[in-house]
Amino acid sequence: EVQLVESGGGLVQAGGSLRLSCAVFGITVDEYAISWFRQVPGKGREEIICLSSNGRTYGADSGQGRFTISRDSAKNTGYLQMSSLKAEDTAVYYCAAGWVCAPEDMSESYRAYDYWGQGTQITVAS
Repeated sequence: EVQLVESGGGLVQAGGSLRLSCAVFGITVDEYAISWFRQVPGKGREEIICLSSNGRTYGADSGQGRFTISRDSAKNTGYLQMSSLKAEDTAVYYCAAGWVCAPEDMSESYRAYDYWGQGTQITVAS
């Protein structure tokens, strides 16, 4: 059974930083694309950034240079490092895994991913 488990969310002051973790079970993180999404109430899931299995990063501009994606093969875990957080970054954040990163012009890009975590809430206080 494949499981993705996010952690690291919480309350942070505007301007602060957080690192989210996505522990992966049942598949090897090096062999899959790992992506991070976020969702606010009433809106669809927004893809933030994706790291392909060959190490390329897609969608970095979505975070305006504030978000960095990485993975640790030994821990089979993906990460999202966020800095200079703003109130509008408040959302539930999800990690996802798929064979490839969704094409950057793909609408409803969440359809490109097969496995999802349960989500972790980030609240940025202004």
